[in-house]
Amino acid sequence: MPQFNFATVRRHLENREASLSPHAARSAAGRGRAVAEEPSPVRTEFQRDRDRIIHSKAFRRLKHKTQVFIAPVGDHFVTRLTHTLEVAQIARTITRALNLNEDLAEAIALAHDIGHPPFGHAGEQALADLAPEGFRHAEQSLRVVDKLERLNLTLEVLDGIVNSSKVREGIFAEAWGVPSTLEGQVVKVSDAVAYINHDIDDAVRAGLIGENELPREVHDILGDRHSQRINTLVCDIVEASWAAAGEEPDADAEVAIRMSDDVAAAANVLREFMFQRVYLLEDRQEETEQAKNVVRVLYEHYSQHPEEIESDFVILDDPPWQRAADYVAGMTDRYALATAARLGAPTAAGLLASGVTDERPR
Repeated sequence: MPQFNFATVRRHLENREASLSPHAARSAAGRGRAVAEEPSPVRTEFQRDRDRIIHSKAFRRLKHKTQVFIAPVGDHFVTRLTHTLEVAQIARTITRALNLNEDLAEAIALAHDIGHPPFGHAGEQALADLAPEGFRHAEQSLRVVDKLERLNLTLEVLDGIVNSSKVREGIFAEAWGVPSTLEGQVVKVSDAVAYINHDIDDAVRAGLIGENELPREVHDILGDRHSQRINTLVCDIVEASWAAAGEEPDADAEVAIRMSDDVAAAANVLREFMFQRVYLLEDRQEETEQAKNVVRVLYEHYSQHPEEIESDFVILDDPPWQRAADYVAGMTDRYALATAARLGAPTAAGLLASGVTDERPR
């Protein structure tokens, strides 16, 4: 019987990656980490990154952070954590179908929102208006894994995280950078596939829209149900991006992650519908302003009193505003509301849900 050797395990793992598409990223040929480490005997570098993200404290706090609806009390509303898991699953399906590196896509997906502040985009906008250098959740996600939790992730994962944001103009519109790997590009589009669909369910559950109110081209092209829409989008991405699988006979075929024109147009119609009827709905503006005020109270208080921050989720040599931004961005919705109420914010009590737990960044 052959003697066991961990080098054999490692060789098998890397041989599996060698069989991927020629356009796939490979951990053995990657750009490495900022601080070199001994390789894991039973995991590739991208698998190791995935595990570090899952075991981080910031990842756990995603379970009590808003996706769209602020501090929801219903059991079935989407949170940052469930959204993240949906993005990871969609990205894994697409990368596996295209013979790309599933482990890399999963690691990027799990961390793409890890720096998102409480109260969703309302909290993000509040911090962007307050912080001297602005605030973007993708950049904060990079800061969380690189500076605050010091996970020492591979450069491919860091690149996918910081370039994961999208702009309102369209799913494939660019303003903040394109991931350097196809796997990162898959995560970026998977994020949109996930949220424009699960946000419909939440909006219907909240009574803001009826599913029969979706634009006609959405029904006709994407489908009538949640599962149909996601299946249509995922299958279309795989078909339109097939050159990425490395099996395209035309050597000059453009390798990119894309959708077909009609499906992309329908997806953008759905996305704009959600902006107008849900994300920017006038009836929700009072709640949004209340959430922004909570963030404003917290940020201003801790900027002026950084010594009151009881957390190792800050860097002591940073200026007070940066420490306050890191601390507030790390809070869950409920902890932010409870803390703001303790500090006397009048709007916090109105938003505060029952069963508040201590989910401060520590």
